[in-house]
Amino acid sequence: MSSRKRAQTKAYQDPGFLNSKDARALRILSEYLEPKSRFDHHKVDDTIVFMGSARIKSRESAEESMRKATSEKDRERAQTALKMSAYYEAARELTKWSKELDRVERRFVVCTGGGPGIMEAANRGAAEAKGLNVGLTISIPAEEFDNPYVTRELSFHFHYFFMRKFWFAYLAKAVIVFPGGYGTLDELFELLTLVQTRKMRKPMPIVLFGTEYWREVIDFDALARHGTIDAEDIGLVHRTDSVDDAYDWIVRQLAEKALAQPGATL
Repeated sequence: MSSRKRAQTKAYQDPGFLNSKDARALRILSEYLEPKSRFDHHKVDDTIVFMGSARIKSRESAEESMRKATSEKDRERAQTALKMSAYYEAARELTKWSKELDRVERRFVVCTGGGPGIMEAANRGAAEAKGLNVGLTISIPAEEFDNPYVTRELSFHFHYFFMRKFWFAYLAKAVIVFPGGYGTLDELFELLTLVQTRKMRKPMPIVLFGTEYWREVIDFDALARHGTIDAEDIGLVHRTDSVDDAYDWIVRQLAEKALAQPGATL
């Protein structure tokens, strides 16, 4: 009979356990502690969050699609992409925070969902301004993408949507929402609910960029007319089509409500 000791595996080194439903609490906690460790290390205390569609193309990409279009359907799709590319370029330009408000401390770091489209545009603008920027990606069954503009040390990959949303909200000092689909609408309404119910106690300036799009997609006035929100709730967002107006409005908000109070909070 062999006296050789059986190899033993510690629980925290057992992939079978760590990936089981019984260890879900550990995985959730990991998506809090590991990002916190990196944010603390890189001294990222405040962010400006950019949200919007992953499907919106850059101007150069949309123009390339126009050149390659052969059918009427392709041309219509390319024309829409070219029109919507104005939002990509606006998001890219708006990240001048990275250059103008981040000269000494790492305040108001650009943060996105780390994907393509509007997210890529904001990360790209921040990278071009030589600023740190954050990408909070999520694992979903979609085509792989590459956003090379996210600061490598601040690129995160989440499994749990609610933990990703926590990090969007916890560090944010302002949010700019560009045209987007279900994901963008989900994130926007969650933020609006937190602000409306005062579960989020810090000031949260929210810009809806693209007045025509948002007027068509969400009728906030109808919600007030039907009595499902208060009239003053309409004022929880600032609507604009101007990069300069969005920048100036948020800078005023930050100067009044955030500059003297650095650090993550809800």
